[in-house]
Amino acid sequence: MISSILVIILGFTSLILGANWLVTGASALAKKKHISDLVIGLTIVAFGTSAPELVVNAVASYNGYSDIVFGNIIGSNNFNLFIILGIVGLIYPITVQSSTAWREIPIALCSAILLLILANNAFINENFSISRLDGCILLGCFVIFIYYIFNQLKQDQTQVTAVKIKSNTTIWFLISIGITGLILGGKLVVDHSIHIAEHLGVSEKIIGLTIVAAGTSLPELVTSVVAALKKNSDIAIGNVIGSNIFNILLILSISAFIHPINYKPLFNQDVYILIGGSCFLMLAMFTGKRKKIDRWEAFILLCFYLMYTSYLVFNDL
Repeated sequence: MISSILVIILGFTSLILGANWLVTGASALAKKKHISDLVIGLTIVAFGTSAPELVVNAVASYNGYSDIVFGNIIGSNNFNLFIILGIVGLIYPITVQSSTAWREIPIALCSAILLLILANNAFINENFSISRLDGCILLGCFVIFIYYIFNQLKQDQTQVTAVKIKSNTTIWFLISIGITGLILGGKLVVDHSIHIAEHLGVSEKIIGLTIVAAGTSLPELVTSVVAALKKNSDIAIGNVIGSNIFNILLILSISAFIHPINYKPLFNQDVYILIGGSCFLMLAMFTGKRKKIDRWEAFILLCFYLMYTSYLVFNDL
């Protein structure tokens, strides 16, 4: 089992490096095409930090590991919301823009509610699942979200930062090695997480909600912590909210296209936690200092997640 743990660490390392190389190469390509920094941040960087979840889910969906698929998505979103915002808020209270408080956070909340509705579709099918039709609905909502983002950008007068232009050979090398690292890392993480689950007698659900979810959320964690240390609240919270929307609307829809995903109603409690956390985040906008996540609110998020995870693990053993 120790060897499997080491391989999983290697897999996570490959995922993080792969995502970094992919973002670096894609950003350089975008700069060459004179695309603004803001567009790059909201599209390429946001997708890059969610790339580990995408690859792990694609591998898990192809192999029929439905619990890993849902555990990774729901667990990653809960990790982002409770752990990352909790840590970031303790480092530096997060000031939230009005547009984020009134639009992006509610969109993330609605995405979680939509997941709950689509997954519990027993009145349509005999089995609980996310079908390819459900995937189309999720993807359609993602397209609307992207349209909303770009519609907002039309009012921005963002300039492209001057950077040293990389050669085409370097750019495509970075993109290629990044994709390779993501694919290899995703395969290693899924296969050996399943091996550990079987060895310990722990369910795939718990492995997906904890180990896999935390590992694939490392890029978001690093990005948000660095942003907090630089007192850049927009990046810190935007990275988390954007990733949560990407995970449900885009990554889950792609997973469903690869293979329809069977859903266990046991996941409902975890989705309820996600919905509750999103509601708490909205409430935090109007308590204490308005439109700011104060340290005491961040502490509540962090403590709740630790208690919730402990309950999950001990209840499963």
